[in-house]
Amino acid sequence: MASTASEIRSQDHRSPLERMAARLAAAVALVALLSGGCASYSPQGLPPGSSRAAVIAQMGQPTARFAQPGGGERLEFWRGRYAKHSFMIDFDAQHRMLAWQQVLTEANFSELRLGMSKAEVLYRIGHPSEARFLQRQQHQLWSYRYVSPFCLWFQVSLDKQDRVVELGNNDDPVCSSPW
Repeated sequence: MASTASEIRSQDHRSPLERMAARLAAAVALVALLSGGCASYSPQGLPPGSSRAAVIAQMGQPTARFAQPGGGERLEFWRGRYAKHSFMIDFDAQHRMLAWQQVLTEANFSELRLGMSKAEVLYRIGHPSEARFLQRQQHQLWSYRYVSPFCLWFQVSLDKQDRVVELGNNDDPVCSSPW
């Protein structure tokens, strides 16, 4: 037998203040869910010339910002589980979008060279999924997860002068994890 609304209310033994607080908490959670869900995964629908504000409204807050010559700016947006996609969106000095690309690709990795600076690597492919310090070599090891049919990640090793000393693919430990 179905319960009526008044029967359900009479079964709720909370005070009116507790019920109001519960409704307020549910409303706040709904607003947070909706506002977080407004960010798009990619900038695909944004036409060139879109304002920086419109891009951020669609994509959410960037994970990094890079200055460009002439007053332009590059914004980085991580996406996906383990940040396997990193979108870079370029803007001119008037904060209009020029272009965008998903930078975590083998083609972009192949353009990196030994001796490049940390800043150049960050500008080209963004921040790594994981970073750790290798005590014995005295190097920083940056690991980039990306979409690969072979479950690889791309790694960049930087020396004490923040210069690239090693580049290459390695097996992603997530794939060998027992869970």
